[in-house]
Amino acid sequence: MNKEDLIAKWLDNDLSAEELIQFQQLEEYDSYMKLSEKARNFKAPTFDKETSYAKVSNHISEKRLKKSRIQRLRPYFQIAALFVIGFFMYSLFFNAELTVEHTLAQQKTTIDLPDASVVELNSLSEISFDEKKWKKNRHVNLDGEAFFKVAKGSKFDVETSSGTVTVVGTQFNVKNRKDYFEVKCFEGLVRVTYMNKEYMLPAGKSLRVVDDNVFHNTTALLKPSWVDNSSSFNSVPLFEVISEFERQYNLKVEMPEMVDRSMLYSGKFVHNNKDLALKSIALPFNLEYSIVNKTVIFKKFE
Repeated sequence: MNKEDLIAKWLDNDLSAEELIQFQQLEEYDSYMKLSEKARNFKAPTFDKETSYAKVSNHISEKRLKKSRIQRLRPYFQIAALFVIGFFMYSLFFNAELTVEHTLAQQKTTIDLPDASVVELNSLSEISFDEKKWKKNRHVNLDGEAFFKVAKGSKFDVETSSGTVTVVGTQFNVKNRKDYFEVKCFEGLVRVTYMNKEYMLPAGKSLRVVDDNVFHNTTALLKPSWVDNSSSFNSVPLFEVISEFERQYNLKVEMPEMVDRSMLYSGKFVHNNKDLALKSIALPFNLEYSIVNKTVIFKKFE
């Protein structure tokens, strides 16, 4: 009997004793027996219809619940989207109404306001105001430093991140820098609102805020010195003196760690002579300096 017939009869379990001997003599006999053994030991995994159905049902229910939640929240999403778009459009429209003037390092400029008031803007400063509403509301936003010559008329407000300065007609200087806020009155009367408290400054008086500490000082000047291209200081922390130098000369300054930047400085430096300005700052603190590219490096005298 040929091999194919023997295999077929073996699969049908229909081999005679003589045919079984022939089948056992086949080269593939051992492989067939191993296959047969694995087939006998093979068990199909148990299938729990109720458990499987429950799993499928729960999955479908979760999908429907998520879809239902999204449908219920959709009106709120739409309202939120409209609110965001509306706020963006309002901000865009509102900001478009403002006139903005700013200066770069080493730059100063003069701005004529709609009522003939004049603003002189120091380096790295910015003001903004609404020209169309000016007659009803004389209001200026300031970031940096500016000297104001305000024409007489209705109330005039200068809004800063540190406080508000209010006048009617006068001349005053406002300096609003990082960790430093100062108002000087040169003519008339100035009202300063800081931390919900009001301070009245007549001509010749100034108010300074450093680290939330309020200081009252006097000034004998008729206008701020920076208008005439020099910066003068009376017991001002060194960090603000250095910052002002950086703004006027567009340079960076590195100070040694041993130097206390909160030390007070009284003096001045010019805006048109870098070396002379640096000597004016360095000598009172026993410092020397070098300039590498656009960086001034101070160090103690050896």
